[in-house]
Amino acid sequence: MVCVALILPVAANAADPVPPTLSPADVQPFAVTTATGVQIYRCEFDSSRHLRWVFQHPKATLYDAAGQAAIQHDAGPSWEAADGSRIVGRVLAQAPSASPNSIPQLLLETHTTAQGSLSAVRFVQRLDTAGGTAPAESCVDEHQTGSSPYFARYIFLK
Repeated sequence: MVCVALILPVAANAADPVPPTLSPADVQPFAVTTATGVQIYRCEFDSSRHLRWVFQHPKATLYDAAGQAAIQHDAGPSWEAADGSRIVGRVLAQAPSASPNSIPQLLLETHTTAQGSLSAVRFVQRLDTAGGTAPAESCVDEHQTGSSPYFARYIFLK
């Protein structure tokens, strides 16, 4: 028998105070989730003709308080619930993560692309991020892809 342990990253700064720039007025929490996944990058030439990692999109699963997979997070950025409801976000503000070498925390404004449980969501906060920055290995082949694991807390606001 083979045992496989799943180790989820834990943000050292979980539940730090939310930066004021990421807190919209007149909203109520709709859902609080934790996410594990990857940030996907692609190797591309910059304006100086040097290859470098360029962010492409996230790929993550968001879990509810009971630890059940609740929402899929993908390009757009988008979030899709099990009932097929889907929202797409646009970054309004960002703040550095308290965790070194981690992607920034974000406030995103959303719009609905498919009706259902997520339809009431107006904003999404990505908080307490850990990891997710460009891959540490060198970018050597144009269009090469790489990924970096990350953890975050996502709060959906209505």
